[in-house]
Amino acid sequence: MSMNFIKKLPPAEEIIAHLPLSKEVAELRDKRVDEMKKILTNEDQRFLLIVGPCSADHEDPVCEYIERLAKVQEKVKDTLLIVPRIYTNKPRTTGEGYKGMVHQPDPEKAPDMCEGIKAIRRLHIRAISEFGMPAADEMLYPENYSYLADVLGYVAIGARSVENQQHRLTVSGVELPVGMKNPTSGDMTVMFNSLIAAHSNHSFIYNGWEVETTGNPYAHAVLRGAVNANGENIPNYHFEDLIRTAREYERLELVNPAIIVDVNHANSMKCFYEQPRISGEVLYSRRYDSLLKKMIKGLMIESYLEEGRQGIGENIYGKSITDACLGWESTEKLIYSIAENV
Repeated sequence: MSMNFIKKLPPAEEIIAHLPLSKEVAELRDKRVDEMKKILTNEDQRFLLIVGPCSADHEDPVCEYIERLAKVQEKVKDTLLIVPRIYTNKPRTTGEGYKGMVHQPDPEKAPDMCEGIKAIRRLHIRAISEFGMPAADEMLYPENYSYLADVLGYVAIGARSVENQQHRLTVSGVELPVGMKNPTSGDMTVMFNSLIAAHSNHSFIYNGWEVETTGNPYAHAVLRGAVNANGENIPNYHFEDLIRTAREYERLELVNPAIIVDVNHANSMKCFYEQPRISGEVLYSRRYDSLLKKMIKGLMIESYLEEGRQGIGENIYGKSITDACLGWESTEKLIYSIAENV
């Protein structure tokens, strides 16, 4: 057993100086982030939609997708705030398969992590500068956040990361809305413990520094379903699940209580085409109960240009190489339906 140190990566300051944000783009990003925060604090009554590919593998189809999304956003801007998914790092259960742009900016080429970080930053900058849409990305590696802190709009903590101490403490110092998913086990206590940690101040080691944080009041719950001991998916988007989550929020008295429902993953039983039906049920529950109306702030949807997923070596433009997604036609129809029913 051994660990081979290949090369030292440049510090975040060097990468940011190489790929900087203009003042105008930075102001646009900050404005959009402020709008998201106001939704979470009930100052803005719009509904959040975090929607896009399961994994961002190639820059061109992702940007074409966001371009289409930006045109729809203009039509629903009074009721919805759309945040594109640019998930550039992918957790792998066994460690095998495509792990994201940080490892391979081009899945067909050899890994180069420095170039991967630059590719991720370029993609997020394009989303803001060309389409006015700062994006959501998953914080799979907390130490990489510093390379993207000024370009992200929203951060997601995945079901496999939410129990990790470094993720929880890092979120407490992030100045963005952060969605923290329930773990794959479905144990809601774990998710709420993560939220308590994220809302609190901490001292810890981060990227070789001793740091202090003041807590993140915009960290919130994301329900994504669970997997039982037999490997079976168990949804947690039904009315009873939502009420139970909302009441636990009330009991804990956390500031800015907010729930976002992930309508794919275990909630859809890995059946991507069920996402419109699940979205409709969540919206019905939200209209039915005043507490849910107050707490359910948005949905997460997996969607891309082409429906489904592709196998290794197929090279289909705009089709997911990881989890299966809704195609664009179904996505556009779903967004308009959500706008009419929030």
